[in-house]
Amino acid sequence: MINEADKYNLTHPPQLREALDARSAERGVAKLRFILDRRTFRLTKEELERRFLPLARQAGLPTPLTGQLVNEFEVDFYWPELGLVIETDGLRYHRTPAEQARDCLRDQTHTAAGLTPLRFTHEQVRYEPEHVLAVLQATAAMLAARAAQAESRLAIATK
Repeated sequence: MINEADKYNLTHPPQLREALDARSAERGVAKLRFILDRRTFRLTKEELERRFLPLARQAGLPTPLTGQLVNEFEVDFYWPELGLVIETDGLRYHRTPAEQARDCLRDQTHTAAGLTPLRFTHEQVRYEPEHVLAVLQATAAMLAARAAQAESRLAIATK
């Protein structure tokens, strides 16, 4: 219901969350606050890296570059040797249509340049690390297989 109300501009989740602080003793407020906190919080850059980087390591990925310019966009995490770009999005900066359109443009630009772009929300990194890990592991395996195929083709072509 919160999503639908937000979609039709009937409410704004961060403002709704703030309004709940004045009503903390009322029935149902704790549950609503829990739902909104998962959707409206934003990890600091340091906390995000502290939570995300161990997942990347556990998935078998090497240490990424952070804050690099790639295709004229600053990216959160970048593995140039794998052609992998990962963005971690908080609702605060990725909720309007214009911001979402810019995110699509970024992903399309990276894909057109031969990179693999992935996006995770701050909520996923914080509350669903097992999902993030599973996607990272599958992506790392796919990129390793792709690299092995490319090496095999190159070896055959140079014989």
